Amino acid sequence: MRITLLLGAALVAALSCVPARAQTNAAIELRPPAAFDSIADRAARSRALFAEAAKVITSPRCMNCHPAGDHPTQGDDWHPHDPPVERGASGDGVPGAPCQACHLSRTVDLFPGAVASYQSIPGHLRWELAPLEMAWQGKSTAEICRQLKDKSRNGGRDLAMLHEHVAKDDLVAYGWLPGKGRVPAPGTQQLAGELVQAWIDTGAECP
Repeated sequence: MRITLLLGAALVAALSCVPARAQTNAAIELRPPAAFDSIADRAARSRALFAEAAKVITSPRCMNCHPAGDHPTQGDDWHPHDPPVERGASGDGVPGAPCQACHLSRTVDLFPGAVASYQSIPGHLRWELAPLEMAWQGKSTAEICRQLKDKSRNGGRDLAMLHEHVAKDDLVAYGWLPGKGRVPAPGTQQLAGELVQAWIDTGAECP
């Protein structure tokens, strides 16, 4: 019975992944830190660097994993996850319906025509939601910036660890390799890391 339920959940997930269509952030590019060298005021340059990095932070690839409630969102329009699922105590689902029941250890591309409008099911060994205290949805860029600097709301990270998370974490890397049918986060993970480091080096000022 449990195997049947898991197989059924996987099929439902396949039918409810992000639809393959043109997305609003397809044309968004990410400028390198050098593009802001002409801003003479150090604090102003720092704020501009964060605003550029925020193009990644506020992209659907990141925002869907940082919901404001106990239910994830999906798609480039942040619609409620379908089928309905819950965060659970550890952020990876509830007993009997863990995230990993449908989201496997890697992103799986579907056969062409296997499911209308859907091309892949995202996955990773640590597929889960960010802790609730790290929720970003519904917040301004300035509010997210202040939150990222607050260890009580950023997973206990100092600025060096925050940079490491953005630049090197392999789950964060999913944002740029989201599988067929999804628009990647702007730029590259390396460039996002460079922007965050430049923001830190200029004082980590918030907009």
